[in-house]
Amino acid sequence: MRMSSIRVRAARPADAGPLARVHVDTWRTAYSGIVAPDYLAGLSYEARESQWDDIFLANQPATSTFVAETADGEIVGFASGGPERQGDPTYLGEVYAVYVLQDHQRSGVGRRLAVAVVEQLRRDGFTSMLLWVLEDNRPARRFYESLGGEQVRQRTLTIEGTDLPELSYGWKDISSIT
Repeated sequence: MRMSSIRVRAARPADAGPLARVHVDTWRTAYSGIVAPDYLAGLSYEARESQWDDIFLANQPATSTFVAETADGEIVGFASGGPERQGDPTYLGEVYAVYVLQDHQRSGVGRRLAVAVVEQLRRDGFTSMLLWVLEDNRPARRFYESLGGEQVRQRTLTIEGTDLPELSYGWKDISSIT
């Protein structure tokens, strides 16, 4: 997939269905062997689409989502971010998600999506940020490290009764990413 054939743009409410498909499909591939198989199998496009509809309806200030789409309009990835959600005193912005379908990974799509979110965070006045990633998701960790992220926090995420360690990567100055 040539990078010139991928366009990154702001997501819109009509994208809820395709966003749901990418969200569910990427969870199933990225978290296979990390998250319980029954949980991943139980993810539904309909439930995730409803969550995306709610996100668009909420229209939270300084929160944004960007999609990557092919020349024929197929959405193959997304990234979202906004204000840090836990009140961290150092890292004021947060990347909430970066997900790219497996067939389009390692082609620069994730980087372009991450940069789009960072640029929006900067426009919204954020100079620092963090993000959270499952400790066992090594490909994602390598990706965030390649963007200059440094491991700064740790916590436990519980999914279906299973405790999963999560790490955060932080950037005190996000201008280095763009």
